[in-house]
Amino acid sequence: MATSVTLSVIILLALMAGLLHARRATTTDGSEGARSGKNIRPLASPPVALAVVTATVYLNQVLFTVYVLRCHGGDPSFIARYLPAGWFALAHSHTLDALAGYFPFPGLLAPSVLRVQAFLELPFVVFGYLTVCRWFSATAYRAALRLVWPVSLSYTATFCLIEWSLRNPYTMHDILIRVIAAIAVPLWAAQMSGDAPGRVHNLPGLLVFALSAVALGVLVLVVYDTALLYNLGHLNARLPVIAGALAVLACARVAARCVTDARASRGIDSITRSFGHLLVLFFVPALPIRYGLNFGTAPLSALASLALAAVATGLGVRETLTRIPGRLTTWILQMAATVTAGLGGMTASILLPARYAEARLLWAAAAFFVCAVTTCSLIDRLAAAPAGSDDS
Repeated sequence: MATSVTLSVIILLALMAGLLHARRATTTDGSEGARSGKNIRPLASPPVALAVVTATVYLNQVLFTVYVLRCHGGDPSFIARYLPAGWFALAHSHTLDALAGYFPFPGLLAPSVLRVQAFLELPFVVFGYLTVCRWFSATAYRAALRLVWPVSLSYTATFCLIEWSLRNPYTMHDILIRVIAAIAVPLWAAQMSGDAPGRVHNLPGLLVFALSAVALGVLVLVVYDTALLYNLGHLNARLPVIAGALAVLACARVAARCVTDARASRGIDSITRSFGHLLVLFFVPALPIRYGLNFGTAPLSALASLALAAVATGLGVRETLTRIPGRLTTWILQMAATVTAGLGGMTASILLPARYAEARLLWAAAAFFVCAVTTCSLIDRLAAAPAGSDDS
C-alpha cells in the first residue's frame, strides 16, 4: 500500500513537470526537409552512450557469473531468494568456466551483485529515450535534453522506491549508488551535442522512424531479459532476435538518410507535431507510469498517459492549423478515421508474442502509430489536396 501511494505521488509530480514543459516551442524541425550536419559530435551522442552503457552491463554480467561460480559454487540463491521469480538464470559454457577458474581475487567482484547495475540502469533508460528523440527530430531531441535533470530525479525516485519494496542486503548501497547516478547522468548528458540531423516528416520518414524505434525497443527488451534480470543464460536463445533487430535497425538508419524531401500534408503534419510533443512531455513521467502498471497504480498511469496524449495532440494540432489552414470538419473526419485505424492495429497487436508487459506495450504503440500514419497519408492522397492549400 505504501509503495503504491508513494508511486502515485511520484507519477503526479512527474506529470506536472512534463506538462509544465508544454509552454516550450514546437518539437518538430522548422523545415522538415532540412538536414543540418554542423557541430554534430558522434562520440558525444545518445546512441554511442547507449552502446557503451549496454556493453558495460554485459561485462558486469560476465563478472557476476565469475563471482557466483568461484565464491558461491555456481548457486545464486544467496541473492535470488530476495527477488521475484525469473531472475538469475546463469550462463554455462567452457569459456566462462575457464575464465572463472583463472580469474584472480574473485572476491573483488562482489559489487557485480546488484550494485554496479544500480548505477547503469539510469543511463541505460535515459540514453535510450534520448536516442529515440534524436531519431525523430532535432528539436524534440534538444527539448528532451533540457529535461534530463527532472527526468533523472523522477526515474531515481522510482528506482529507489522499487528497491525499497524489494529489500535485500544491498538495498542501502544500491540507493546510495542510484543517487550518485542521478547526478552523474545529467552531467554526462550535458556534454552531448545539442545538434542532430534534420528529419523528413512525411510518410516514408515516419515509417522509417517507427521501424528504428521498434528495433531499438526489441534490443532494449533483450537487454532487460538477459542482463538487467541477471539472466545471461538466456542470451544464446536470444541471439537470432538480436541479429534480426540489429539488421533491421541498421537498414532503417541507412534508409533514414535516403528519404526524399517532400512536404507533409496537413494530416501527417498534425500527427508529426503531436507525436513530437508527446515524446517530450512523456519523458519525465515515463518510468513511474510504467512501474505504476505493476505496483497498484494502473488507473492513475492510464489517466496520466491519456492526459499527456491529449495535451500533446492539442499543441500539435494548434501548430498545424496555424501553418496549414483549411476546413476543420474535414480534418476532424480524417483524424477520426486515422484514430480508428490506429486502434484497430493496436487491437490486432495482441496476436504478437510478448514475454513481458513492455513488449506488449511496444507492439501496441508501434501498431497504432504505423496504422494511423499510413491511413492518414492514404486519405491525403485520395483527397489530392496540395499541402498548404485551403481545402474548403
